[in-house]
Amino acid sequence: MINKDLSIDFLGVRFENPFCLSSSPVGNCYDMCKKAYEVGWGGVVFKTIGPEHFVVDEVSPRFDILTKESTPFVGFKNMEQIAEHSLEENLADLRKLKEEFPEKVLIASIMGTNEEDWEELARLVEEAGADMIEMNLSCPQMTSHAMGSDVGTSPELCRTYCAAVKRGSKLPMMAKMTPNVTDMVPVAKASLEGGADGIATINTIKSIANVDLQHKIGLPAVNGKSSISGYSGKAVKPIALRFMQQLRTADGLEQLPISGIGGIETWEDAAEFILLGASTLQVTTGIMQYGYRIVEDMKNGLMHYMDEQGVEKLEELVGLATKNIIPAEDLDRDYKVYPVIDLDKCIACGRCYISCYDGAHQAIIWDDENRVPHCNTEKCVGCHLCTLVCPVGAISKGRVEMKPGRVGKASDKVII
Repeated sequence: MINKDLSIDFLGVRFENPFCLSSSPVGNCYDMCKKAYEVGWGGVVFKTIGPEHFVVDEVSPRFDILTKESTPFVGFKNMEQIAEHSLEENLADLRKLKEEFPEKVLIASIMGTNEEDWEELARLVEEAGADMIEMNLSCPQMTSHAMGSDVGTSPELCRTYCAAVKRGSKLPMMAKMTPNVTDMVPVAKASLEGGADGIATINTIKSIANVDLQHKIGLPAVNGKSSISGYSGKAVKPIALRFMQQLRTADGLEQLPISGIGGIETWEDAAEFILLGASTLQVTTGIMQYGYRIVEDMKNGLMHYMDEQGVEKLEELVGLATKNIIPAEDLDRDYKVYPVIDLDKCIACGRCYISCYDGAHQAIIWDDENRVPHCNTEKCVGCHLCTLVCPVGAISKGRVEMKPGRVGKASDKVII
């Protein structure tokens, strides 16, 4: 049995493994968090706690999913707000969880409407036993413009509220960023200037996932109407990874501590986030579909990957891929790679021919008589759309050729 060290130090707090419930419906009360701890999650970000004066009043129904062909849960739309329980109940749950699971990491997510709220909530969750604070500056479906993503798009407010939290508590604190911005760097830097010790990213993306064609209403429909709200799940992973990369390559943020969020469902997803700089990982949508026990597969898969890579400690992998993502203008444009078609694997479906003709450069030639495709290298530009649409993996990257007049050797190129 493979056994690797999955523990990680994040903001001075030791996690037995990097996997955490994110602040969301999956960590809404004591019973849920207790079960998560028992099946092996390293930490919990308890669902966002608001001030006593803010009353949560939810809609019904409030979830929707985006599907593709036979694949459910490609994306998930959520109209739910912060924790609906009273402040007193939430604080009691925090105290009980820490008493029963002192070795597990308990992170309190908080959200206020003004500086006084943020400072007071920070003080209260520290007194209740939290190990860390996450500031929710990013929920896209709050009914108050003084809360959520409307705050998270403002560097000034983020700086001010982070400072307020630091006045209220000495706990390590991360600011949870909204992706509903063009550039996250100014907001992240402002949060750090205000006292944040690290960043959690990304929260959900403002969305309309589906429209009912018969009733002409966005989904989910609430008494004949809908609204823009947060989108999560596997479909947002590429966006989350993009924001992390931009943060970790910004001037002064190269070693930024990040808790990664956004479409993590498998150990492969987890490894991608870690390689791009995340130290801890937060999960919601995968749990909502498959339950808390997905953490067993994620931990096991990550340990097998570490063994394959010759790595003993998880922290050795953090950020290793960052240096290999560079500006587009710096990419090597001196060569192209031709596809090679394995006719023994080919099932003669014609997908490569159709996609190349209708969506690329008409470089796949179809032999009607023998029902086999061939590549016309005079037309092929090496885009490899054909390799991506082939349903049986019969097309791969083949011969490398330098472009006319370019200096260098094709044999020196790294092809993956």
